Amino acid sequence: MSMPALFRGRLSIPVIGAPLFIISVPDLVIAQCKAGIVGSFPALNARPPALLDEWLVRIREELAAHDRAHPDRPSAPFAVNQIVHRSNNRLEQDLALCEKHKVPMIITSLGAREELNQAAHRWGGIVFHDVINQKFAHKAIEKGADGLILVSAGAGGHAGEISPFAFVAETRQWFDGPIALSGAIGNGRAIRAVRILGADFAYIGSAFIATTEANAVEGYKQMITASTAEDIVYSNLFTGVHGNYLKPSIVAAGMDPDNLPESDASKMSFGTDASGERAKPKAWKEIWGSGQGVGSVGKILPAAELIARFKREYDEAVDPAL
Repeated sequence: MSMPALFRGRLSIPVIGAPLFIISVPDLVIAQCKAGIVGSFPALNARPPALLDEWLVRIREELAAHDRAHPDRPSAPFAVNQIVHRSNNRLEQDLALCEKHKVPMIITSLGAREELNQAAHRWGGIVFHDVINQKFAHKAIEKGADGLILVSAGAGGHAGEISPFAFVAETRQWFDGPIALSGAIGNGRAIRAVRILGADFAYIGSAFIATTEANAVEGYKQMITASTAEDIVYSNLFTGVHGNYLKPSIVAAGMDPDNLPESDASKMSFGTDASGERAKPKAWKEIWGSGQGVGSVGKILPAAELIARFKREYDEAVDPAL
């Protein structure tokens, strides 16, 4: 396993907080980094686009102040998620702001771009790319990504279907660089298991929805704490890409979670259709994403308390047979 120099001596536990659409904002990112895990957010969360500059200034300044006050426990690095798909017309502008602020880590999604990886390397940043299978993993490394995020079965949002056991094992057969693993990780024991499997980092999203700093409505947070793995539905209806969603939010939107049709992505639309009839509910705003690890969440906490709990569980996790 390989831990990039960027992280050495700066993590309390080997965790990357996943960038959550709408939900990850500076309050959450700063709290995560101060508590010793990588905090991240999607660039597209900053709206209007000019707000991204303000967010990056604030994050850098507050983390630098923390490091001056606590030289014995410096903050973890932060990351910005860039959607590389051609539909993202902000990519060039957002990437320029990341270069301006020398963002230490970029997380890329929905496409691998060699020129983006090269740009990040020029300013001293590293790039992790999220993938759901070996085809995309190979392509990401061929195009210059430094690390991989293996999005396995049970992960929140746009998840894959491969078991984390198989995904890590097969990837380690050809890749010896840094790997983060995503998929139903909701406690410190699961983080320890990630390391035993051969990955370097646990990549955790759903548990952070139920934190005080998360930009999620109260009903969403409460639903996370009350749900279990059986409340997760895997469907491509809402965005055209398969993902995991909370069953109660689908019911609240007036749909039957056990009888969802397949989506035709080429005809996807939100709001109202041409006849004026209401179209599909909006993913993330009305249909709430979550992974299968929600049964470990329990209650809404400040991010620092959640991370402290993860650390206790991680440190205590041993094989009872030994």
